[in-house]
Amino acid sequence: MSKSTIRRVGISLSAAAILVGAVACDSDDKKDDKSSSQSQSKSDGRSPVQALQAAFKKTSAAKSAKVHMTMEMPAGSTPGAPSGPMVMDGVQGWNPTVVDMTVSGAALAGKDGPGATRMLMVDNVMYMQMPAKAMESAPAEMRGKKWMKIDIAAAAKESGNPALQKQMTGNMNDMNQDPAKQMAVLLDSPNLKHLGAEKVDGVDAQHYKGTLTVDELMKGNQSTKLMDPKDREQMLESVKKAGIKNYDMEFWLNNEDLPVKMVMGMDSAQGKIKMTGTYKDYGAKADVQAPPAGETLDLMEMMKGLKDGSAAGSGAGA
Repeated sequence: MSKSTIRRVGISLSAAAILVGAVACDSDDKKDDKSSSQSQSKSDGRSPVQALQAAFKKTSAAKSAKVHMTMEMPAGSTPGAPSGPMVMDGVQGWNPTVVDMTVSGAALAGKDGPGATRMLMVDNVMYMQMPAKAMESAPAEMRGKKWMKIDIAAAAKESGNPALQKQMTGNMNDMNQDPAKQMAVLLDSPNLKHLGAEKVDGVDAQHYKGTLTVDELMKGNQSTKLMDPKDREQMLESVKKAGIKNYDMEFWLNNEDLPVKMVMGMDSAQGKIKMTGTYKDYGAKADVQAPPAGETLDLMEMMKGLKDGSAAGSGAGA
């Protein structure tokens, strides 16, 4: 396999780690006044908890939406990946998890990166569209392939890099959680509060915010009133593996109790993980199909080829 192809493999794997692992963002102010938290009411008389419960029900039922996300990871948190924000635009579905988005950002830029690419995710497998120009110099057996297939858990294990394995597999469940479940953990926050009415992209919305430590998250049980206990247990396990210290969230609900914006965050051992998402067109079709096998290049097979020097891993080039 050529050196340039190897570099592209590394870029793809690093980008996958960012896309799978980056699920949260953090507000700057954590010193909120708890005395006015859950007792604060929305203009219609509901408490923040009641508003969150209504939002959970509506968002779970919607199952999909058009999404714009900006994600930031701490510098150096993903081995081999340039630091900088990642931007995703497209359709996301939950229950089941499906993604069809255009992705751009630092991890895909540079000499060997595509700059921007389309990403699909279905059945816990990610497919990243490969730039045709970059594949022109690939070995003959790789030409004509249009997609890189990345089985997240398998690729992380095969990488042999403990940090990368932790980054990718430790946060997989977070990627799979729908926005409703992400909001649900705030039921265990001691300071969930309503911050007032605001406009979000011209839409009337109510602004809510909550923070909680991992200890509060682990000891709390209020979120089980909304989340399936198994889902919550998986979420807690992923938080432990990722070394998360604090979990913070702000969300804005429209008049239908659907989130039009979410700002989520986690403080990890590597630093602050950050994501801001805006949502619209709930119920938008998210019928994602895996690309034809003949058009895909399996990252796992490529990595095995690198180890044993087989045909998939052969080829000259700079």
